[in-house]
Amino acid sequence: MQQSLKLIDLFLDSLWVESGLSENTLAAYGSDLKIFISWLKNKPVIEVEKSDIAAFMESRYKAGVGGRSVARFLSTLRRFYGYLYREGSLITDPTELIEAPHIGKPLPGSLSEKDVDLLLAAPEITDTLGFRDKAMLELLYATGLRVSELIGLKFEQVSFRQGFVRVMGKGNKERLVPVGEVAMEWLESYMQEARVGILAEKQSDYLFVTKRGSGMTRQTFWYVIKRYAKKAGVTKQLSPHTLRHAFATHLLNHGADLRVVQLLLGHSDLSTTQIYTHIAQERLKLLHQKFHPRG
Repeated sequence: MQQSLKLIDLFLDSLWVESGLSENTLAAYGSDLKIFISWLKNKPVIEVEKSDIAAFMESRYKAGVGGRSVARFLSTLRRFYGYLYREGSLITDPTELIEAPHIGKPLPGSLSEKDVDLLLAAPEITDTLGFRDKAMLELLYATGLRVSELIGLKFEQVSFRQGFVRVMGKGNKERLVPVGEVAMEWLESYMQEARVGILAEKQSDYLFVTKRGSGMTRQTFWYVIKRYAKKAGVTKQLSPHTLRHAFATHLLNHGADLRVVQLLLGHSDLSTTQIYTHIAQERLKLLHQKFHPRG
């Protein structure tokens, strides 16, 4: 143990001299390494093998340590053992073939179905702009479009008869997205009652328009979402894609196939869609409660 601590001190001294790292950074390296040698118990650090490093990583996961923290531990060990190897204390570096832990993307924020209902009910439909906002929110939740796709919609991209919107997504990939009856009814009502009043004899190719006759910007629509969320009492943190995330999550909660959701969202890679399976837990719990004998 004393020999291991001495080697750690020499390593930290070399970091300070060569890299000029801050005291806080050096303290973090030292803390990680002391946790490691404590886990090793009486095994000297210069006798550590690849299997020991792997077992230590596994122990961190089992202790509930997050992926980023585990990755930091491995980074510390790699730097430490790289130093020992260069100094001639080791013949081989035990961290050389250890793979870094996969750090997944942060899970997207979503809303409960109750929160979505509150948000969709927030616009004041007696006002033409409120009616427009209502139609936009309904269409966004019904289709899972990106906000940029929604505000860029042109009239000719909507098939009112067949109930589809034709979207040009990322990479200029076109997809057809079905629109539910409720959203389509709001969209038709908006076209007949509110859009003409907003334009006031102006002409525009955009489906959703402003009083200037132009399409809405992403920033403006983001402000709209936040304003209605506040009005509805929705306290969860929102993003411009909150309703897109809710669309995907709620579909999976109600039994939709992952590949169908992938097509609807316009994801080229299924792995991008799979992040939603981690937040679609409600359906799994209900199925377990319904079918497991001790659910």
